[in-house]
Amino acid sequence: MGPDVSAPVEYAEVTTPIGTFRITYQGQVVQVVDLLETGQDARAAPSEAVRRKPPFLAGSPPKQLQEYFRGDRAEFTVDVAPLSESEFDQKVWSALRTVSAGHTTTYGALARQAGYGGSARAVGGSMHRNPIPIVIPCHRVVGHGGEITGFGLGLWRKKWLLEHEGAWPLKSRSAEGPRPGGQLTLDQAARSGRSRKGARPPA
Repeated sequence: MGPDVSAPVEYAEVTTPIGTFRITYQGQVVQVVDLLETGQDARAAPSEAVRRKPPFLAGSPPKQLQEYFRGDRAEFTVDVAPLSESEFDQKVWSALRTVSAGHTTTYGALARQAGYGGSARAVGGSMHRNPIPIVIPCHRVVGHGGEITGFGLGLWRKKWLLEHEGAWPLKSRSAEGPRPGGQLTLDQAARSGRSRKGARPPA
């Protein structure tokens, strides 16, 4: 779904435990999510955009972002309009949105799902270009061995998001198995007594 052209372009700044995010949207269609952090360049808000401040309207994109970080929402019920002329990016991002909270996929598996088997490295580039992190959940993509790699917002934020969603420690089947000596999987952590409080048991 494209933006509702009758709706104004709006933006809001949402404070979260991992930083302040600016979300730009038109109606229920999200265009950009930017991390506002000292020393990090962020896209300027569109000159015609209307700034919205809290309290945000129920169901609005910034309200949903707030609810996600508060643990009151697992998934976003918004559409996205990421700016990219690349058909590859669009297909990869669309496939990624089917990976639900609490689960992960690998770069290789996502490439196959998008119809580009053998393009795991290219999928990594697509994740780097993702203009709507969190909503298009590139944090749910991990390495073949289950390693936490390649997150433009910082690897510690990627780990935080996965833990927030109940996917940390990683489930072995969602990451195609752990790398020897690397991150414990959820079932291994449970057996060793180091499972995070509240983490889901292995299926």
